[in-house]
Amino acid sequence: MESQVRGGTRWKRFAVVMVPSVAATACIGVALAQGALAASFSVSGQSFKVTTDELVGTGFSQYGALDEGYTLTGQKTVHPVAVSAFKSATIKNMCQSVVTPNIPVLGNVSLMLHAGQSEPVEAKNLYIDVADLNADATFTNIDIGVAAKDASKGPGMKGGGEQANPYGFAQQAEKAVLKDVKQTAWATTAGTFKLSGLKMSLSKGVKECY
Repeated sequence: MESQVRGGTRWKRFAVVMVPSVAATACIGVALAQGALAASFSVSGQSFKVTTDELVGTGFSQYGALDEGYTLTGQKTVHPVAVSAFKSATIKNMCQSVVTPNIPVLGNVSLMLHAGQSEPVEAKNLYIDVADLNADATFTNIDIGVAAKDASKGPGMKGGGEQANPYGFAQQAEKAVLKDVKQTAWATTAGTFKLSGLKMSLSKGVKECY
C-alpha cells in the first residue's frame, strides 16, 4: 500500500523531519565533518529551521508528544510536537539555521549550516520533535491509527524528557520520501549522524534557510 500527500502539510498530519539543531552541530562540527558521530545527543530550548531537497527514510514512525525546554532567560516552556523517528535516513542538500536574539552589543546573531550537497547526509536512529512542516511526501506500506507503543516499523518511542502517551495515536511506514522540505523543529536526538561537506557560518542579523 502506498499513500501520497502533497502541498502544505502541517505536523498534525505528516510532520516528518530529518536534522538536528544547528546549535548542537556548532559544538561538534569538526567531528561531524570528519565522520559519523557515534553517540546520541539532544538539543532543545530554541526552534530552528531546515530545508532540504530530499529525505529518504526507512523504518518510519510518528506520534504526538509534549517537549519541555527552557527559554534563553531560563524560563520553563512546553511545546506540542510530532515526534518523527527513522531507523535510517539520507538527506540531500540540507540547510539549517537558528537565530539567537538580543545578544548584548551584537543584537541578533544567526548560525547557518549547509551539508549534503555532493554526498547525502546520513543518520541512524533519528528522532525529531517538530512543530511545522511543508513538503511533498510519499509513504510506502503506511499504517495509520496504531498505538504509539505498537509502532514496530520505526526505532521505537524516544523516551527521555518527552511526555507521550504510549497508547496514543501513531502512524508508521516502511519507507518515507519527502521532497522540497521546509520545517521548524524544537529538538532532535540521533544515534549516528554524518554531515558530508559541512559548512557553517555566523552572521549579525536574521538570516534563515527560509
